[in-house]
Amino acid sequence: MYDLYLESGPLSFLSVLSLTCTCFSSTHLPVSPDDITMVICPGIGNHSEKHYIRTFVDYAQKDGYRCAVLNHLGALPNIELTSPRMFTYGCTWEFAAMVGYIKRTYLQTQLVVVGFSLGGNIVCKFLGENRVNQERVLCCVSVCQGYSALRAQETFLQWDQFRRFYNFLMADNMKKIILSHRHSLFGDGLLKKVDADLSRLYIATSLMQIDDNIMRKLHGHSSLKEYYEKESCVHYIHNVDVPLLLVNSADDPLVHDSLLAIPRTLAAKKPNVIFALTLHGGHLGFFEGDVLFPQPLTWMDKVIVGFANTMCQWEKQKPPCQSGLLTGSSCIEAKA
Repeated sequence: MYDLYLESGPLSFLSVLSLTCTCFSSTHLPVSPDDITMVICPGIGNHSEKHYIRTFVDYAQKDGYRCAVLNHLGALPNIELTSPRMFTYGCTWEFAAMVGYIKRTYLQTQLVVVGFSLGGNIVCKFLGENRVNQERVLCCVSVCQGYSALRAQETFLQWDQFRRFYNFLMADNMKKIILSHRHSLFGDGLLKKVDADLSRLYIATSLMQIDDNIMRKLHGHSSLKEYYEKESCVHYIHNVDVPLLLVNSADDPLVHDSLLAIPRTLAAKKPNVIFALTLHGGHLGFFEGDVLFPQPLTWMDKVIVGFANTMCQWEKQKPPCQSGLLTGSSCIEAKA
């Protein structure tokens, strides 16, 4: 059992898809005049083929949502990078490009923004960086993010809740991704210059070592502190004015309790923010059913879609001058 549950009546939305790899279609749904797109950002090193993403997309589609999923640069196996760049904790360029494409392709669509783990940091930073990014956004949901990479790294070497072990596993995955794109990232002419750094990469046992020796240098940061500060949504999230649901779990092995002061404080100050903390759920767990044989569909999948449904109903019931599709001048004219 979890200590939060959101539920609303089912809504039907237009579901028409064309974006290869990052978009999913559901043609068996009835056509509705509503046009809602979920733009989804997965966790670290993840992509549209991950099981938890496909499960969530399938569930969201059955409620009528168009879904677009960001494939983090370098994360998809067997897909070569075409430039010396790969994903970071908080670079929003690729997510912004995907959102821009959706807005240009579906001129009337409204957006539900969803981020998992690292993806939660990216989407909140994206919305807070520029208020223009919040146009046509109905709401945003962030699940199991840590809010501040700088504060998080101070706890990542601790052994409580096996945090150090999870750090090792994520570091190992990052090493595999970087090494699989070695020539694309560094180029033949630069290999000698980075040999020393790559030797440190082979023996790295934590994300911080990888970030300090490779990632911050790839992205032009002079120090690890500078890199983490600029990548974190904590400096931008207070600018988000659309309805924002922040969900964390008290037993998350990656997100230390000290980091949860950030969403608590934000929710206390801003009326558009809900911070939900569950007693159990781990990191992107929230499973239901038997312990050994949990159901594929999780409690969190239901919460996100339920929250989105509620926001869509709320948008429909607002007076025309308060609709997210109208400008401030339209409201003034309506009142006059």
